[in-house]
Amino acid sequence: MSEYLNSEIDESLAQKLTSPLPTGRRLFTHIMNVTSFGLSLLAFFPLSSILWEILSRGMSGFKPEMFFRPLIENGFANAILGTILMVGIGALLSIPVGIMTGIFLAEFGRTNQITNFVRFLNSILTGVPSIVVGMFAYGVIVLVTKEFSAFAGGFALSVIMLPVIVLTTEEALKLIPTQQRLASAALGGTRFQTTIRIVVTAAIPGISTGVSLAIARAAGETAPLIFTALFSQNWSDGLMSPTASLPVLIFNLYNSPDPEVNQLVWTTSIILLSLVLFFSLLSRLFSSKSRLK
Repeated sequence: MSEYLNSEIDESLAQKLTSPLPTGRRLFTHIMNVTSFGLSLLAFFPLSSILWEILSRGMSGFKPEMFFRPLIENGFANAILGTILMVGIGALLSIPVGIMTGIFLAEFGRTNQITNFVRFLNSILTGVPSIVVGMFAYGVIVLVTKEFSAFAGGFALSVIMLPVIVLTTEEALKLIPTQQRLASAALGGTRFQTTIRIVVTAAIPGISTGVSLAIARAAGETAPLIFTALFSQNWSDGLMSPTASLPVLIFNLYNSPDPEVNQLVWTTSIILLSLVLFFSLLSRLFSSKSRLK
């Protein structure tokens, strides 16, 4: 009798699994797919128009020798190098601190009062205007060292990058299923080993995406660098000297009364977009390799 009932249950389950979905659910699925595609296409139009405007206006003034000459010689190589340098300093300062803070918030102190306070500070930092961050870095670094410098600019960018990295790291770790933590604990793994070898490894694609978003945001910031790194027409003399950057260069070129100089804004914008795209692709490549492992 029990075998007969089990066979009947198996047949009914098989029929439910193989039978098509109801008409209402299929219609709802098609409507949502069309809506998602339409909204994505709607968001693509302004983005493509901006890219087309920048490329069409900027390619006319593009010259290969600009990559090897500073601004004083009608190039922007010093601004490219300065942007990479300050974003690199900001990344070195913010990425380790941001990832460790995100790990602590997600894995070791979810209901702690300290973690609630850290989350509150992180929320505040997320909404702080970049010009306020620039004034803070000016007071902390520039007034102390008596110099506008690349280090001060990198410090300001690190403050901007930090809350983005903390937020994305915490959310990426929360998406890892609890079953993976329990499986590691069942095999004898300590909490630290489980967090580092299992949870963080599985969350690397999400963490790297957050890091790339933070770098992309920092690379386009202008106000903090005006307060900290200022600008230089020539090559920088070191980390503790005024340094050129692409966002500040765009700001200066846009305010120039000379139409020919003003036209270079679009060419410089192409370089800045290419730099941000390079960092994004590098992050995607790193995350894809992590998945393969």
